[in-house]
Amino acid sequence: MTPPATFTFDSPGDAERAAELRRVKALATLVLASTLALFIVAKWLLPVHPLFGFIAAFAEAATIGGLADWYAVVALFKRPLGLPIPHTAIIQSNQARIADKLGEFIQVHFLEAGPVEAKLKEIDFGSFVADWLRDRKRSDDLARFALRLLPEAFSATETSGLMTFIIRRMSSQLQAIDLAPLAAGTLRGFVAEGRHQILFDDLLRVMHETLNQKETMAMIREKVRAELPTLLRLYRADKFLVNKIVASATAFFNEVRSDAKHPFRSEFDRMVLSFVDRLGTDQAYIDRIAGLKRDLLARPELAELARTVWANTRSFIERSASGETQVLQHHLAGMFVAAGEALAGDAELRGEINKGLVTVLRSFIADQKSGVSIFISDQVKAWDMAQLISLIEINIGRDLQYIRFNGSLIGGLAGLALYSVEFLLRWL
Repeated sequence: MTPPATFTFDSPGDAERAAELRRVKALATLVLASTLALFIVAKWLLPVHPLFGFIAAFAEAATIGGLADWYAVVALFKRPLGLPIPHTAIIQSNQARIADKLGEFIQVHFLEAGPVEAKLKEIDFGSFVADWLRDRKRSDDLARFALRLLPEAFSATETSGLMTFIIRRMSSQLQAIDLAPLAAGTLRGFVAEGRHQILFDDLLRVMHETLNQKETMAMIREKVRAELPTLLRLYRADKFLVNKIVASATAFFNEVRSDAKHPFRSEFDRMVLSFVDRLGTDQAYIDRIAGLKRDLLARPELAELARTVWANTRSFIERSASGETQVLQHHLAGMFVAAGEALAGDAELRGEINKGLVTVLRSFIADQKSGVSIFISDQVKAWDMAQLISLIEINIGRDLQYIRFNGSLIGGLAGLALYSVEFLLRWL
């Protein structure tokens, strides 16, 4: 039972085990030959002394036991002496049944939901992911790999028509958005935070500065002068009136700006809130905002802007993928490392990841275990049985050869015991 010439020893220690098998096999054959020779010699010397009868009985039974066990070991793997003896070459003859039973055994005893779930729960997937991402070199490699895929993804998006679909989908989604309630809600939050008062103060400041500019005062004076009677113009009442108007307005603005509870501020609040309410409920405002949105989305400049942004983004990613710039790669790697650090410090998130992966993998294995069983069965059926038998023999053949030693020893002792009983009976 030597390994076929086509068999290769590629597992660690296979060559050593094969050499040890050959040595033990040769020793077992030598023992068999020795018991046969001892039987012949003892039978030849039996007339010399009755003791040789005991030796011959031991050798004869040992030879028979050794031959029987040699047959049993050989019959397990192939046909003894190539003879078509029934119930020999057991492994080869039952290859299909062994394959089916092995697949069934794996499915029933290894891939059942309970043992699979228990084993999966022993694995801390979250910590593994966190440790993997925290390694800077691995994150760099992951970022580099992702960047290499991005240009292909961009090209596939453009050539497959996915980009057109995305644009149309985004456009339809934007068209469906009702901006009036959204704008009203945003402004209402703006007012609730008091940020409109900051805008009001800036408006008062601008009005104060504008009124006190020479150009503004000159313009107001010209307007007042045009409305005054000729007599008042002679007394330059226009200048007096303008100065009084500007002074009064400036004093009023300063008063409002310095008093957070000034009634004018409350009036401004009421005016703004009234506008916000009308913005969200008045159909005229709603229609006007919807029209502005349609006009904006229909502008060719917007489509051109989208194409420019897309082209610039693609160019930047292609340059990053080619190594021309390392900015994006460093940013992605840093982002992966930061994600790993955050995950390492968040036990709750790691627990959620572990639960999720256990659920997913358990369901996947449950759905695929019958396929795994069929795959294992098909693989075993497709194996080269000569090589499989050689592999089995290399790994367990040494122990099987010791059966031959035991068979010779036990057979010899049994034969000696029977001969002894027979010898005693003859003397009774």
